[in-house]
Amino acid sequence: MICENCKQRPATITLTQVKNGQQITKHYCEICSQQLHQHDHSQNEHVPLQQLFADWFGIPTWSANVPKSQQQEEHLICPNCGMTYKQFLHDGKFNCPTCYDAFRDELPQVMKRLHNGATRHVGKMPGAVNATYKLKQEIEGLRNDMKKAVEEERFEDAATLRDQARKLEKELHGGDLNG
Repeated sequence: MICENCKQRPATITLTQVKNGQQITKHYCEICSQQLHQHDHSQNEHVPLQQLFADWFGIPTWSANVPKSQQQEEHLICPNCGMTYKQFLHDGKFNCPTCYDAFRDELPQVMKRLHNGATRHVGKMPGAVNATYKLKQEIEGLRNDMKKAVEEERFEDAATLRDQARKLEKELHGGDLNG
């Protein structure tokens, strides 16, 4: 069974809750489970809905004892549309293209929580295509390093890099992606 949150890793944790007489069962991988359920719900305490979403999506809660960094975020405002950073966290979307520039410094931490630690989108590929793509990227990196080595007159290093690139190209064209 696949994790209901990330839809990538196998689900190893099953969470069953009974609310209003209705049983709700969710299946999560270990990583998503830790991120989504930071609070210990073993006590019969009621968690406000805002706090629950804040825990799930990494949205800071707004209270009187907010740390200074979050207090500074409260005062960030888009100069074009007037949207505040707090409104962005609440709505989950921007009002205009200028919002991206206005909140640029805060976006990596939000995206990191939403995308399991990733701050850069690299897309998804089938396994074989992904292995081929990685191999091509590695060859390209070796070629760039080789050019730098030649420019710096480190010819022995350039020859070693050339040999490594040729070996990877043989793997690529031969279809041997396992080494």
